Amino acid sequence: MSGLFSSTVTPTQRRQAFRDGLASDKIQRLPGAFSPLVARAIQDAGFEGVYVSGAVVAADLALPDIGLTTLTEVAGRSQQIARVTDLPVLVDADTGFGEPMSAARTVAALEDAGLAGCHLEDQVNPKRCGHLDGKEVVPTDLMLRRIGAAVKERRDDTFVICARTDAAGVEGIDSAIERAKAYADAGADLIFTEALHTPEEFAKFRAAVDVPLLANMTEFGKSELLSAQQLEDLGYNAVIYPVTTLRIAMGQVEAALGDIAETGTQTDWLDRMQHRSRLYELLRYSEYNDFDQQVFTYSVDSYQPTFTQP
Repeated sequence: MSGLFSSTVTPTQRRQAFRDGLASDKIQRLPGAFSPLVARAIQDAGFEGVYVSGAVVAADLALPDIGLTTLTEVAGRSQQIARVTDLPVLVDADTGFGEPMSAARTVAALEDAGLAGCHLEDQVNPKRCGHLDGKEVVPTDLMLRRIGAAVKERRDDTFVICARTDAAGVEGIDSAIERAKAYADAGADLIFTEALHTPEEFAKFRAAVDVPLLANMTEFGKSELLSAQQLEDLGYNAVIYPVTTLRIAMGQVEAALGDIAETGTQTDWLDRMQHRSRLYELLRYSEYNDFDQQVFTYSVDSYQPTFTQP
């Protein structure tokens, strides 16, 4: 990561790295980033990719995950996150923010933002959190039009279009499998199997579907929490931890604020904070200082501007 203000790894290179990872024998682990700084920490910790959750973008705006965020908000936040990391970034694009033509525009916007890929889901619009009851899915042919429009608009063939199916919790796992096969035939590069419950269900899905599969290991949901190794052994190609970092951070924030409100001081929390020196490492503070010293070397007295006659 030699660039100070943006990664020097091109979006196409990151997209190809994601595709290569999906085709490898190693599961691709993508923790969710609720900020660019978290994305920097994810890379520093040695993960294969970064995930941007629609639920987290909404929560960061103090909104529930019910389809209230806009394409502009999601694309803008995703671009900020993709800018600071060399890793491929996969983003949650909900239902495509509308119907098929909107899904096409969504893919164009997310390509422009430097993302490695996005996933589109087969819920009705507006959607609900995938691990809540009361979801509805659109007819298969409508989802096929969403995927088809997205694939048609894609300009960079390495951009990964993932199709998420929520049908297992609505129509049953057999229906979800049939939908996944149809979505792959329509051009989806990756299938997101939402809200499966047990290892047996994950294995059944894997046995029936030939394309790469992504598992969602979100906390407090319907899926049993499986390790990356367990999912790799089941044949899954990628796993996301969408809300984990936000939940950890907000749990600590609320506990600390409660303690400070009661005691009037944060001193008991010093050993649980990220130290300023570590923050400066993640921010690459010394590199910015070095750069500034190299370019900001003139003084007012010595600086003699030249003018060109018109």
